[in-house]
Amino acid sequence: MNIKKKIEQITPEMLKWRHSIHSKPEIAYQEKDTSDFISKKLHEFGIEVHQGIGKTGVVGIIKGKNSNSERAIGIRADMDALPMTEKTNLPYTSKNEGAMHACGHDGHSTMLLGAAKYLAETRNFCGTVYCIFQPAEEGGNAGAKAMINDGLFKKFKIDTVWGIHNWPGIPLGQAVIHEGFAMAGGDIIVFTIEGKGGHAAQPQYSNDPMVAAGFTITALQSLISRQLDPFKNAVLSLTKIEGGSAFNVIPDSVTIGGTLRSTNEQTRNDMLKKIKKVASNACEISNCKVNIEIRPGYPSTINDEKSAKLASEIFRNTFGDSFINLEETPTMGSEDFSYMLKEKPGAYIWLGAGEDAEKLHSAHYDFNDALLPIGAEYWANLAETILVE
Repeated sequence: MNIKKKIEQITPEMLKWRHSIHSKPEIAYQEKDTSDFISKKLHEFGIEVHQGIGKTGVVGIIKGKNSNSERAIGIRADMDALPMTEKTNLPYTSKNEGAMHACGHDGHSTMLLGAAKYLAETRNFCGTVYCIFQPAEEGGNAGAKAMINDGLFKKFKIDTVWGIHNWPGIPLGQAVIHEGFAMAGGDIIVFTIEGKGGHAAQPQYSNDPMVAAGFTITALQSLISRQLDPFKNAVLSLTKIEGGSAFNVIPDSVTIGGTLRSTNEQTRNDMLKKIKKVASNACEISNCKVNIEIRPGYPSTINDEKSAKLASEIFRNTFGDSFINLEETPTMGSEDFSYMLKEKPGAYIWLGAGEDAEKLHSAHYDFNDALLPIGAEYWANLAETILVE
């Protein structure tokens, strides 16, 4: 029996698994029930299981026919939910108030579970497949980094790592596989502007941080258009401003927050230097000072070129030429699988969820179940192709 038919037989079970995970979403590092559910299934499949890596992460180990082979791959699925309220009214809607699988991590985990069941039953490969179920991808919580720091690549001798994310807006089942840069790095920046407060009717006795904040916002927005090389890419968005307590009081301080998205470390570092200089000068005009806090985010997601070409070849051989999408440009969104790609070669692909699919992080989003057999079949083919005798 070929892979496709075997995965088709598993698909009804996968639907139940996905809906069960969806109904009990858990946010970063709280994925205890999800971790236990995944571990129980892996045990049922006869797979060796390691829990508690990166707090709530799980690794399942599947050995192939030739146990003497030292070759090994890691396939990663994220499993955390978002801190938001679901509005889908589905039969399997979230039972956990304030948590929702609005990014499809329930589907990612289920696709890997389906592939794990198939691989454990057939073991038609030589070497080892490590199934990595990762916590805390959302919100800058860096579950990938936590698993690495907890010894993921030291405890398990993994040669290459591979990941998938469902992608609304792309035709169903099409794969986007970038040969190099795929997703931006992202940093949070917080500006605390200190001035001297006073009466709104007597501004001459104050150093107005509100005016300084206005100068700062305007000046910073010119950085991308006037000081960044047009052939380089970055996005600076100021999204939050807080200050003041009354209409007739000039406050002592104002806080501005936002993000910087960048495509590589050099651009990131250059932009951060310029941001600090521009903000300081803008505040000095109003006799104010600014403290700038940089909260480092995920690095850029950069696929290993050789691995990306291999992923494209495997996907093309599995589903046909028409399922490779060459039209999509990289995104300025961020992804913590980037930490794994800094440690090991591999590739991160986008799997089209449908052109009219609800966008990620929407309260009305639901993972497209039609992707479950597609993702599971791709993972199975990837393992059998890379770990061929």
